[in-house]
Amino acid sequence: MAKTQAPKIDHFFSAVAARLDLWRDLSRTAQAYAANPASRGDAGLQAACHDALTALLPMEAFQAYPGARLINAMKERLAGGDALGTARLVQRVSSALMTQSYRVDAAEWESDDDATASERVMPTSVGESVGKPYFEVLFVTPTAPARWPAQMQQLRKLRRALDEFVYEPVFVGSFEDAVLGVILNTNLESIVIYDGFPYASSHDVPLLKNVLSSRLSDLTAGASGSSGVTLAKMVKRFRPELDVILLADTNPDAIISDPAAEGIRRVFYEVEEPLEIHLSILSGVAERYDTPFFNNLKKYAQKPVGTFHALPVARGKSIFKSNWIRDMGEFYGANLFLAESSATTGGLDSLLEPTGNIKKAQDAAARAFGADRVFFVTNGTSTSNKMVHQALLQPGDIVIADRNCHKSHHYGMVLAGAQPYYVEAFPMVAYSMYGAVPLRAIKKALLELKAAGRLDKVKTVTLTNCTFDGHVYDVRRVMEECLAIKPDLIFLWDEAWFGFARFSPLYRPRTAMGARADLKEAFADPAYLARYLAQEKQLGADLDPDDPRILGTRLVPDPRKAKLRVYQTNSTHKSMSSLRQGSMVLVGDEEYHRHEQAFKEAVFTHASTSPNQQLIASLDVARRQMELEGYGLVMQAIQLAIEIRHAVNTHPLVSKYFRVLDVEDMVPAEFRQSGLKSYSEGGATWVDAARAFGEDEFILDPTRLTLLCGTAGYDGTQFKNLLAAEYEIQLNKTSRNSILLQTNINNTRSDVANLLKVLVEISKAIEARLKSGGEEARKAFAARVKSLVEDVPDLPNFSHFHDRFRDDPQSPTLEGDMRSAFYMAYDHDGCEHVKLMSPEIDKRLLTGPPLVSAHFVIPYPPGFPIMVPGQVIKADTIEFMRKLDVKEIHGYDATLGLKLISAAVLGDISKKPAKATLAVSGADTLQTA
Repeated sequence: MAKTQAPKIDHFFSAVAARLDLWRDLSRTAQAYAANPASRGDAGLQAACHDALTALLPMEAFQAYPGARLINAMKERLAGGDALGTARLVQRVSSALMTQSYRVDAAEWESDDDATASERVMPTSVGESVGKPYFEVLFVTPTAPARWPAQMQQLRKLRRALDEFVYEPVFVGSFEDAVLGVILNTNLESIVIYDGFPYASSHDVPLLKNVLSSRLSDLTAGASGSSGVTLAKMVKRFRPELDVILLADTNPDAIISDPAAEGIRRVFYEVEEPLEIHLSILSGVAERYDTPFFNNLKKYAQKPVGTFHALPVARGKSIFKSNWIRDMGEFYGANLFLAESSATTGGLDSLLEPTGNIKKAQDAAARAFGADRVFFVTNGTSTSNKMVHQALLQPGDIVIADRNCHKSHHYGMVLAGAQPYYVEAFPMVAYSMYGAVPLRAIKKALLELKAAGRLDKVKTVTLTNCTFDGHVYDVRRVMEECLAIKPDLIFLWDEAWFGFARFSPLYRPRTAMGARADLKEAFADPAYLARYLAQEKQLGADLDPDDPRILGTRLVPDPRKAKLRVYQTNSTHKSMSSLRQGSMVLVGDEEYHRHEQAFKEAVFTHASTSPNQQLIASLDVARRQMELEGYGLVMQAIQLAIEIRHAVNTHPLVSKYFRVLDVEDMVPAEFRQSGLKSYSEGGATWVDAARAFGEDEFILDPTRLTLLCGTAGYDGTQFKNLLAAEYEIQLNKTSRNSILLQTNINNTRSDVANLLKVLVEISKAIEARLKSGGEEARKAFAARVKSLVEDVPDLPNFSHFHDRFRDDPQSPTLEGDMRSAFYMAYDHDGCEHVKLMSPEIDKRLLTGPPLVSAHFVIPYPPGFPIMVPGQVIKADTIEFMRKLDVKEIHGYDATLGLKLISAAVLGDISKKPAKATLAVSGADTLQTA
């Protein structure tokens, strides 16, 4: 059937959705077969049911439920012409899968006629299973499939009432089938490998072969040792959260010494200890399930504590005994207040200097996110970013920074006294937004600083990954090429909106910690050193900044000298189940010991001495969820996003007025080496997406949906307000003519259906207005659309810092002392205001004195600073501001005008003649100061 031959990209972004769709198809067909007595003998409907069931079988081979017993029961009823029995059983299984009731209800595992069978699949007594979390374990074995049912029963007999969890086994018999199981089964928490299995899959299904072809080549590259060790390495690369247990018929010591065996939880000799294997499986899941701080907070809340500290809401007595605010207690519940305290004893620990359960929770987060250490932050990633800047930077250090990065980075550099060297992202003028910074621009900045003798002052590179609008870097390549120019460079990747990406094998290599792990492995490979030596022979050991070949060459660093110093901040609350303001700093810095005390000082500076206990607990719990079910949840979020793209862009009415921008709209062709244009149209496949994620300089995060609303006559702010006020749909970001929709682990298909329903209603309303308003209404609508979609202002680039804030005004490089300019704004008499529309601005742009910003000026949207303290304001920035029709502009008071540092304060240096200043951007443009 066609379904088994077309590896649609939306289905293989989510194995769960693909599987449930197949079950829905079977259920609908079975219901039609059983709909009326006349049709029950219909051979065509019976054959259609058989075909639908056959289409399911390749997927079901990798799942524990419904399992062989229920599948065989369906086959028997169908073959016997029992239409009603078939439909009932199919409906029950399909419903159990949709609701996930099979995870807790043992009756779902029984067919109608074997409910009293002596060999139960799932335990049924309260002491055995009720309330116990359920998971599945993949067993890879060379034994014949005919023996698997007996092995399953032996495993089930190992269950004990004391077990904290209950699991079901899934058996496969080859390397390829094990890979498919890891990809397709989102219930897996462990994999047990019996050595000696064959390689090839037993399933000759084109769809599954396509999935394998897009994954196996890179996952097994360079693998060594036995097939079991090779498979273990593949599993840990694809889903590092899974526990791997290896049963070998050789000396376990030899296996453990194999570098490829890193990450294997336990090695057993043959099958001599089945109970120990069972206990190892459970202990591995228990380790991930454990939330040290949350567990102790729950215990603390049940203690009869007397409080004499400064927190009246602790224990809730001031609330529940009040005559006036009891409703607050009723709204939030008693546990919130019972679990509050300003104490750092009783298992609660100190966030500033954790040594107990917060420390354990942070260590668990480090394991989950692939970092060396993690710091919890309870006042958002704005604070996380400032902590990192303060810990790493000293006054005068240079930071290569995306000018469009979050304002916390700019303020962090002000606080640290660092000098930003701004590099420009590629512009998307049509949508009034910027993309990401091309690698060429970053290399160019480093090479210019090297040519000017300033490279030693460069400390960090700060970039946003992914951007608000979904642009994701090739993180490994950025770090490689930068380290080739400066081997001790530190990287701060702001992944505020991208923390979830760790738990998708598609995204992970493009995260800071994922790329760091890949580079660490690569640097240890002798072949990598050989690549570097070949480059050194061609370009020299000390790259000449004047050599034109450097910019066009994909550089590799000397692995003997390069240091992996990587920091990642993530807003856990933005993409995981953490309370608002929950954030983490992830550290993967091999030189961290040099900055440990400085990092502690940064924590002391910025972290609250009274952190919210519930926030800390939610960070702990968010980590637990992502380790245990993040793989499936992230895949589902991607799946829903692709469904929205397809539904909006193909709906006959909605697509007249709205469109979700696709890959080719958001990422220029020069950065899409794979040629991928769309995630949902033009026959895009899983293999196409995997190639783009592996090759392209920038990829578009599928979960970021830029909905063009200017074509419906709405600017972004108008449409955002309409959705919130009239339809109870909330979102964050807008641009001049678009809004940003995001799918996350919270969304469901019901949300997708509701969104499409709303867009249909709005489209119908537009149609009705245009029809009733006649020609005048159509002309006014066309003019409005033109103003939003075509008459868009150019986006301004960063110009340069005034010479007053430059260490060397004669240097062609762009860094500047922003801190001095920032604090000059505190001197009221040393500043002046000029109205935006004043002719004085135009005169000064032509003849001087220069306009030098005293503040950060940040319009929302687009949300990036178009002016920073000390920046010389140019005509393009003024023109952009004059065309802005947004009401929220931070750092600008319309009643006073632009706040400028007065020419008198700037001094005689402002009278120096103008000179050419190179602005580093994606287009390598030359601007005149």
